[in-house]
Amino acid sequence: MGSSLKIYLTRRLLLVIPTVLGVILLIFAVTQLFTPVQRASLYIRDIKQVKSIDEIIAKYGLDKPAYMQFFTWLSQVVQGNLGWSQSIHMSVLDALMTRFPATAELALYAAPLTILLGIYLGKISAVKKDTAIDHFTRALSVIGWSLPSFWLGIVLLAFFYGGFGLFSPGRLSPWAEALVRTGEFKIYTGLYTVDAILNLNFAVLLDALYHLVLPVATLTIINVALIMRVMRSSMLEQIGKTYVVAARARGLDEKTVIDKHVTKNALISVVTLSGLLTAGMLSGMVITETIFEFKGIGYFAARAATQLDIPAVLGFALLTGFIFIIANLIVDLLYAYIDPRIRLG
Repeated sequence: MGSSLKIYLTRRLLLVIPTVLGVILLIFAVTQLFTPVQRASLYIRDIKQVKSIDEIIAKYGLDKPAYMQFFTWLSQVVQGNLGWSQSIHMSVLDALMTRFPATAELALYAAPLTILLGIYLGKISAVKKDTAIDHFTRALSVIGWSLPSFWLGIVLLAFFYGGFGLFSPGRLSPWAEALVRTGEFKIYTGLYTVDAILNLNFAVLLDALYHLVLPVATLTIINVALIMRVMRSSMLEQIGKTYVVAARARGLDEKTVIDKHVTKNALISVVTLSGLLTAGMLSGMVITETIFEFKGIGYFAARAATQLDIPAVLGFALLTGFIFIIANLIVDLLYAYIDPRIRLG
């Protein structure tokens, strides 16, 4: 690792600290909008062990000045105590840990497929500018980006599941869920496709993949359109620059010019968008998860919001903030890898 990359990496890591602090302060500020009785739910690990709300208020100083409450609340967050969720009757941390694997599994398959397909189609569209291929891919991008996710999900369900009995909603079929409940199928990560491989149970693996088809297709069709459009415009911008003309003048073949020069520089803007899309998927896809009964954190957050479950909503906000911070850090590191000039900025 070069010295410039080390310096760049150090700077970016140091910038994470004030960003995390800002997220924490903002979420804490929201808690001050509620009464001490409402805030008490943020400090409950197990509702069965609580004798009275007044006891919680006194124990954690919820009637004291805000700056004193902040350090008490932060110490609880660091210990993993995000409060008690009234909507599903369990601690917020347990709720997030239980439901995050479903969201992560969707993102695991939808994000790479979306990004790679979008880059490929955008690249082909730019290279074949104003040809039939270009017009076709541009039409696909317009149609895909215009489709509401709830409409597309319902249409896919109606056509495949309603019409042909294929790709049923949920994460597993009833027989596979029974294996999970009885303990015959051991849960290691919560990602059923990964756990199926670890269990050497390929029947469950195929069943889990079977249930992923429609939700992954919905996310890919909609999001690939945006990646494709950005990749195409970035490629066209790079193709018109002087260094490309110079590379062609030196006798480099067109494939080398496109693959090693144009594509690499065009990826900068695509990397930014891809990072945001992936973080958005990991933060929960409320509509997609709801339509396909894929009960991840998006499904949980929507249910919590409709039931005014304050600890659950704030816990979800905290998790989302950290996901986007990590995503932005990874994007910054990818910038430095793709274009070494950025390290020197």
